[in-house]
Amino acid sequence: MRYPKLPATLFTRNRKHFISKMNPNAIAILTSNDLMPTNADDLMGFAQNNDLFYLSGIDQEESILLINPDASLPENKEILFVKETNDLIKVWEGDKLTKDQATEISGIKNVKWVKDFELTLQYMAFDVDIFYLGHNEHKKTTTASMLTQQNRMIQFCKEKYPLHEYKRAAKITREIRQIKSKEEVVSIQKAVDISIGGFKKVLKAVKPEMMEYELEAELTYELLRKGAKRNAFMPIVASGENACALHYNTNDNKCKDGDMVLMDFGVCYANYNSDTTRCFPVNGKFSKRQKEVYNAVLHCLKEGSKLLKPGVLSVDYEKEMALLVEEQLIGLGLLKERQIKKQDPKNPLYKKYFMHGTAHHLGLDVHDVGLYTRAFEPGMVLTCEPGIYISEEGIGCRLENDYQITENGAVNLSEGMPIEIEDIEALMKKG
Repeated sequence: MRYPKLPATLFTRNRKHFISKMNPNAIAILTSNDLMPTNADDLMGFAQNNDLFYLSGIDQEESILLINPDASLPENKEILFVKETNDLIKVWEGDKLTKDQATEISGIKNVKWVKDFELTLQYMAFDVDIFYLGHNEHKKTTTASMLTQQNRMIQFCKEKYPLHEYKRAAKITREIRQIKSKEEVVSIQKAVDISIGGFKKVLKAVKPEMMEYELEAELTYELLRKGAKRNAFMPIVASGENACALHYNTNDNKCKDGDMVLMDFGVCYANYNSDTTRCFPVNGKFSKRQKEVYNAVLHCLKEGSKLLKPGVLSVDYEKEMALLVEEQLIGLGLLKERQIKKQDPKNPLYKKYFMHGTAHHLGLDVHDVGLYTRAFEPGMVLTCEPGIYISEEGIGCRLENDYQITENGAVNLSEGMPIEIEDIEALMKKG
């Protein structure tokens, strides 16, 4: 195992919370993600459906969770269906979960083979009125045109049971996943801690004329060596003007003497993610202008993160963050107050140099599920990531930390990742 198993009590507690939000006389069905093909007979690495994982802890393909709180038989209130293995599968793919192992992970006593799902559902379906079905609900989803396992489950249920009422399981999980338990925060913190080691490894390795992908390799090596499951997303290693492209990740340019590198990266550990960004000079010494821009962004990060506290609405937070950046842009000589007074409020001038939001939920997904109309609450974990991008100067700077909101404000989970200029330069000098 790359990491200790999460306790089954976590998933049992999550299911109880989910059930408390269900209507009476209803069942919920959550399915695993598909194994996605590339070309020929190759497959991408498997990534579990995070709602299913949140409610069961099962991280294996061809799995289904059925929740039936009002079932007449106690053993049918929670049923987990997993893939039945055989000697051939074991030879080619390795071990799959046994029923006992699935129970140990999930806390669900009634475990069946997935081939038994349709018949089991048929025995229960006509005793309930409502089906809660899973679906990928995210405002930036890229899977709208794909027929996923969740889509196929929706089609199957509606064709076979057309007169039932259907509700969205994601509406419930989106609400309850926003507040992280102690166990979840521990996993996120571990992901951050591994990220810290990876960043320090890169600082000691970087030198002029290295390729961006060489720095990515140094980072990835350290993350995997420390037990990460994978990169949380494709790392951004952007040197010089590449840093002005927000989602640049080809990482195939040379890091030139005098350039600054923007590195935006995350770690997936026990299915929970970190997301951090740092900037550093290729030659180990920030130039005067790089220092000015860097310190402006760092000021925004320090002041903006103070706004991550209970009761604050995301829209108000983002407005305040924009004002912080706008003030720094004036100080950098990029904007003038008289211009700002005459600007179109619908198209503010700061957006030329700062064009993205700065706080997103973090957890099982890097851009974790949740409504941004909901005020910040204790237990939420969010990023704070202001940036300034000056394409005409070839300088792009973004700094990002991960924060847990508490009753007393935000706790910086990435406190141990060097961010002050003198600390970064000192580490690079040692390297």
